[in-house]
Amino acid sequence: MADGAPTRTQPPEDDTPLEALLAELLDQLRPFMDEITEEVVRAIRTEIAEYARPMDETYMHVVNRGVAQALEGFVARLSGSGTDWEDIKATYQRIGRGEADEGRSLDSFQAALRLGARVTWRRVSELVEIQRLPPHVLIAFGENMFLHLDEMAAATTSGYTEARLHAAGELQQRRSRLIDLLTADPAVSPEAVADLARTAQWPLPREIAVVVTDHAGKSDAVRPIVPPEFLARFDGQPGVIVVPDPEGPGRERAITGALRGLRAALGPTVALDAGARSLRWARDALDLVRRGVLPDTGLVRCADHLATLLLFHDEDLVDALARQRLGPLDAVRSPHRERLAETLLCWLSCARNASEVAQRLAVHPQTVRYRLRQLEEVFGEQLRDPTVQFEMQVALRTLDLRPSPD
Repeated sequence: MADGAPTRTQPPEDDTPLEALLAELLDQLRPFMDEITEEVVRAIRTEIAEYARPMDETYMHVVNRGVAQALEGFVARLSGSGTDWEDIKATYQRIGRGEADEGRSLDSFQAALRLGARVTWRRVSELVEIQRLPPHVLIAFGENMFLHLDEMAAATTSGYTEARLHAAGELQQRRSRLIDLLTADPAVSPEAVADLARTAQWPLPREIAVVVTDHAGKSDAVRPIVPPEFLARFDGQPGVIVVPDPEGPGRERAITGALRGLRAALGPTVALDAGARSLRWARDALDLVRRGVLPDTGLVRCADHLATLLLFHDEDLVDALARQRLGPLDAVRSPHRERLAETLLCWLSCARNASEVAQRLAVHPQTVRYRLRQLEEVFGEQLRDPTVQFEMQVALRTLDLRPSPD
């Protein structure tokens, strides 16, 4: 301790109240507060690299002020001076927010707290020894100091967590808005997309694909965990994911892994200004999966079902085509009508080869020829018109893909 420190010639009486001894210790400690502050700051700057900024006067002032406030707050707390802990708590919450804004973890700050406590403990131990105070005074001092340390750390963590969550929330809002821009119809300007992508910390790719998914409910626990380079939003149904450069190495594996166990559809790979088309196709495909038209086997890729997507793009139009080209079948009673429709579709698909039709339908060739004669009676010359044949096949294929009503 500094020269001139008062010393005791006699130890205190054993029955002296602990509060009085602590008050006496604090009275002896106060003249050395500036010295202790300087020693703590020096130790922090020496031992913790994150705080070694001798050329940054503003930052060093912040460090000095933080140490001084920690010591002043503790002394006030221990003396029972009525200092408002909420004010001290608010100070350390601001420090925590500052650490988050600096982009650091709390490891360095918590190390600084421990280092400051160690230096303070050492100086107080020396003073207790000089004053010949009983050991329980040092124990009580230590208990209060470490309680104060824990509460400062908790307040700092609270501020730090709040700042990180706020930053993450703002970033997610920007990324959510970026999804809107990338899938807008009509497309927005490339400059607007580039500006928002920069603030959303999302490197612009050359191409994108959009995934939609039926995530199960609204709980975070059941939402897909996607790679950080994907844009994702699951606050509605369906959930939407924008995949950058989907044809790149490892992308297919990443997409499949993220969506394993979920019903999802992957739209086509498109340029940055055509995300609306990828989203539209993905939504159409997911709807067809829900209806049982496309297989419900996890991730469905639109690229594997282009013809089906085309057939179901305007079902009212297909229904009108079916009424025009297949209307004569309505005169045939069920279930024979369905057997004739099945035979007609197979015959058109097999280039009008009766033997192949028999093999595919697992019926006798004579049965096929009998049905074809009936179809000839129903449709007449239309069966020999290539355009009519094509339109019949389109209508029959669409009707065949539709799930049977329950």
